[in-house]
Amino acid sequence: MSTGGGRERRRGPAGPLAAAWRAAAHGAPWRLLRRIAPVTVPVLLAIADAMLVNGVGMGLELGVSVGAAVVLLVRRRFPLPVFLFTLPGLYIGYIWFAPMIGLYTLAARRPGRARLASCAVLLIAAHFFPYPISDFALDDYRENTLVLIDATVTSAAPIALGLLMRTRRELASRVEDLTRSLRREDRLLADRVKTTERARLAREMHDVVAHQVSLISLQAGAVQVSTEDAAARAGARTIRELSVRTLEELRHMVGVLRADGGDTGAAQDLAPQPDLAELPRLIEMSALDVTYEGGVVAGAKGAKTVERAAFRTVQEALTNVRKHAPGARVRIRVDPLDAVRAEGAGRSADAGENRAGDGLRVEIRNGPPDATATVPALPGGGHGLVGLRERAQSLGGTLEARRTSDGGFVVRAELPYGRVGTGAGEGEGG
Repeated sequence: MSTGGGRERRRGPAGPLAAAWRAAAHGAPWRLLRRIAPVTVPVLLAIADAMLVNGVGMGLELGVSVGAAVVLLVRRRFPLPVFLFTLPGLYIGYIWFAPMIGLYTLAARRPGRARLASCAVLLIAAHFFPYPISDFALDDYRENTLVLIDATVTSAAPIALGLLMRTRRELASRVEDLTRSLRREDRLLADRVKTTERARLAREMHDVVAHQVSLISLQAGAVQVSTEDAAARAGARTIRELSVRTLEELRHMVGVLRADGGDTGAAQDLAPQPDLAELPRLIEMSALDVTYEGGVVAGAKGAKTVERAAFRTVQEALTNVRKHAPGARVRIRVDPLDAVRAEGAGRSADAGENRAGDGLRVEIRNGPPDATATVPALPGGGHGLVGLRERAQSLGGTLEARRTSDGGFVVRAELPYGRVGTGAGEGEGG
């Protein structure tokens, strides 16, 4: 225990230092240094080599050698001309670093057997023959052999190292491509699994929910035929119509789940398409005390996506009223956004002009629940208002849901047409 504690205490001071080092390593000066160091360091080494071999006195040897070193600054852009320019430095000034770096860059960036072989022969010749050429002794076999071997190794080493680095870069690029391919395959496999799961859910939904709703519809039809009570027949007819509508929407949803992930058009064709024109029917089937004030003609601007969002907002709000405020009175208003903003700004809005304007404002306000009404035991997941808010935000709008001072509740959504455009979403699912 004491050993572990001592190790932790010794590691403690290194934490801030390591963090500071990492911060400095990722700073702008460090990035600049990493960018210019590979270019300037070889030039500095070549200049140092020229001065060590030829001294600091001005002369032909030093001038040619320093010129061969300085030209290395553009070796990555012009590798072959730079290498050829360094050969006089090797032949006259007896420098090694500049021509070897030039040949390495050529092998790493412009490989080619004929080109590299020719450059290797030129480097061997510049290294083998002395300057001036009159000092060459043809009969000194031992010395000539050693110099030739040395020149061959001097030319072969940078070529081998340059080809090795080029091969390493190519392998790294291929590994990166392979990694991207594996990630794509993983995504495709995940999509395939998701599609299979969607098909399984569709089968289960059809087998369980559709069967139960069909039984409800049949029972309601039987009650409608057999009963003599007018109110009971009206209630049975409403139940049957709601069941048929539920089965129709369920059929569309099952089609969406069974559609392939890439078949967007098929999913859009299968999706239900409710809009403002169906609001009166929805309110009639809700069996609630609803006052509807519609100031927008359905399809006035052609933005069906916004109309479907407004329909779903009203539908969810009425469902919440049935769950949490039975017997409450409900007031629904659907107005054009520009008229609402003009009224809020004190300007007069043309009440006779029945158009959608810049968008829709939907408000569903209910009073307190009736104390004598029975609260139905309806299931709820608590995600209805969250889904409505996300739908409104996806259209660039807002949704507000809060309690009122009289014990009721209000849901207010503003749904602009800005992100939809004219005719957008005509085939989009609700």
